[in-house]
Amino acid sequence: MSDFARLFEQMLEQSHKMARAFNPALESFQVQGFDKLMPTMPRDFMEMMWGNAFNPDGLDAKTRLLAVLAGLTVLGAQADAQFKLTVRHALEAGATEREIAEVIYQMAMLGGIPAMSHALGLARSVFDANEEDRT
Repeated sequence: MSDFARLFEQMLEQSHKMARAFNPALESFQVQGFDKLMPTMPRDFMEMMWGNAFNPDGLDAKTRLLAVLAGLTVLGAQADAQFKLTVRHALEAGATEREIAEVIYQMAMLGGIPAMSHALGLARSVFDANEEDRT
């Protein structure tokens, strides 16, 4: 096992110990389906909140949400429900599946391949759910 692998394992074990110390149930807590409880905001509302309503020369909501996905990916896409909700919002704001996948893919250089792979899997689950809803 490499030094990095040992360090990574130690970090994981430390985070599990902290979770057990706070509340033993937190160690394995999963919020399945939480992302589906939150509605997707309409595109006009997102433009008002995150788009260029307050900064007419600034980024639009689509670009801002793609930047958020990049940041979440680099951080390891740790919050599955929040990541999937952001993918849904990016799609609603006009991003294509291909653009979302490209942003995530580009983050492999900064966040690593495991982070990118996990984020792509989460995005794929949103894309698949949207496809099922259309049929």
